[in-house]
Amino acid sequence: MKKYIYILIAAITITSCKTEVKKQNGTLQIVTTTTMITDMVKNIGGDVVEVQGLMGSGVDPHLYKASAGDVDKLFEADVIIYNGLHLEGKLEDVFEKMRQQQRQIIAVSDAIDKNGLIGSEYFASNYDPHIWFHIDYWKQAAQFVINELKRLDSKNAETFEKNGQAYLSKLDALAKEISVTIEALPVEKRILVTAHDAFNYFGKLHNFEVVGLQGLSTATEAGVQDVQKLADFIIEKNVKAIFVESSVPKRTIEALQASVEANGHEVAIGGTLYSDALGNAGTVEGTYIGMYTYNVQTIVNALK
Repeated sequence: MKKYIYILIAAITITSCKTEVKKQNGTLQIVTTTTMITDMVKNIGGDVVEVQGLMGSGVDPHLYKASAGDVDKLFEADVIIYNGLHLEGKLEDVFEKMRQQQRQIIAVSDAIDKNGLIGSEYFASNYDPHIWFHIDYWKQAAQFVINELKRLDSKNAETFEKNGQAYLSKLDALAKEISVTIEALPVEKRILVTAHDAFNYFGKLHNFEVVGLQGLSTATEAGVQDVQKLADFIIEKNVKAIFVESSVPKRTIEALQASVEANGHEVAIGGTLYSDALGNAGTVEGTYIGMYTYNVQTIVNALK
């Protein structure tokens, strides 16, 4: 698979940079990486852009490798929009090379003040990249995308602004709705144990203590000692439920549950959360707002 990456980099190096961001058919061609970003850009762009997402439901961006088809999509795109902060670690070299060649590439994490980010030694960026779980940060990212699309396609600036403000209003409504739901859960019960540490921004925003079995990146495997240490924590804190993630194999949480039970205690699997990817296209959970609402309801119902 690496040869396709090298082909792309070589092609970018020897090809003159595009001076126009619009295709001959007049429609901005946008390629996005994660499902959360794809959903955002479709909401903002509406019918005046064409959006292709590289990653689908259940896909882990930490481990994602570009296929030959992905290489074609990236090379033909007018604009590429990705998360940044080394979430898409195996695509980072490609993005950097494209940026050096002055291609139109946008990292939504550039919208966030670094002082507000959570530090992480697991990523080359030194920051936790799971910013979509902080709704205020996601609103900042959305406004950033609105402004960038207006810059790149001024003829449709009014449409981007109108669609974007409608999307931001929906995010405001989401924030109010889930705050009411979370308030029903006492603070002492707000301990969220998941397969990997994707929910720290969620914890920061909603006052949860968050613990992941695999750490921030799923590229890091959990060992026997990790499982036992977390099992001890669950017993000590009397945690009622732990959670599977849609983009991480279920066996890691099942092993944790077995370890707790081996020590004479019980902990339920409270359900499956959507962490690094949305649900299936066409479902409520296949949208950012639907995913967030589902996650909150699942967490609160299992822990209260």
